Amino acid sequence: MGMPMRPHRWTPPRPTARARQTRSDPPMPPIRLLPLPGNGPEDVVVLPDGRIVTGTDDGAIWRVDPVSGTVERIADAGGRPLGMHAEADGALLICVAGRGVLRLAEPGADLEVVVGEIDGVPIAFPSNVIRDDDGTIYFSISSRRWPFEEWMTDILEHSGSGQLVRRDPDGHLEVLVDGLQFANGVVLAPDRSCLLVAETGAYRITRYWLTGPRAGTTDHVAENLPGSPDNMLVGSDGLVWVGLVSPRNPLLDRLFLLPGILRRLVDALPDRLTPAPVRSVWVLAFDFDGTLVHDLQRDGADYALVTAVAEHNGTLYLGSLSEPAIAVTSVPVT
Repeated sequence: MGMPMRPHRWTPPRPTARARQTRSDPPMPPIRLLPLPGNGPEDVVVLPDGRIVTGTDDGAIWRVDPVSGTVERIADAGGRPLGMHAEADGALLICVAGRGVLRLAEPGADLEVVVGEIDGVPIAFPSNVIRDDDGTIYFSISSRRWPFEEWMTDILEHSGSGQLVRRDPDGHLEVLVDGLQFANGVVLAPDRSCLLVAETGAYRITRYWLTGPRAGTTDHVAENLPGSPDNMLVGSDGLVWVGLVSPRNPLLDRLFLLPGILRRLVDALPDRLTPAPVRSVWVLAFDFDGTLVHDLQRDGADYALVTAVAEHNGTLYLGSLSEPAIAVTSVPVT
């Protein structure tokens, strides 16, 4: 996996004025925290009964009652849980770093591997997953060169080894899109016309057409975003909600322009000296045409590195790469 680093030069799009602002208008409402017994609820999904499921960096899968705050451990993923999908019957699909895409049929059950490899190559860095009603599964692979623990190296390298993959109900696998820059969140349009996939490493959201005259082709529904998009979920409002793990970092954007040898030197530095995500609480919501409907941001003093947002009846549940809690806020009433 991923040795040595082979940086690709890239000229990022010039950041918009929004990328330099630290709060939104209207502002994000105050947040409250649902404490967890672990750190880094990287994705959050709402179950059919209104409870929330997330995973923490110790491998635990938790079910949380957002009203009482009660937290139950329902499984151990045997690796770092990343993106999740809740099926109508409450079963979960879970991307697990180093293991692939797994399924938890019910609380307390053993996780079964749904997809562990492609063409004999283990899936080391699955990122997000969605399941259609007919049993078709779509999932993203962030990197085929670097493991989850070295995600920043993949961003810095910008070699584009991310993929969007389909698994048919009979188990057949097909790579739909290759060459993605750190493929992350995946959503399926309710009319099944297209898939959207977040490219964290390119500040954009890419659309893959499933039907119609453009079937099998890609375009972009959002480009030059003011931050790095992470997990995505379709809310109860029908909008695509996106967590921005970090606002644009001017230092990182400058590094993309540098020769490979200099980026290799930066990558070898201690973490405290490399470009870190900027602390912020930031979520966006788009319609499937890419029209921005909600832009909510607040200071990251109490919570940051928002990797996920699940909207349910006007309430927003936020996940994070590092925090020991789920954050809860709401969609402002306009």
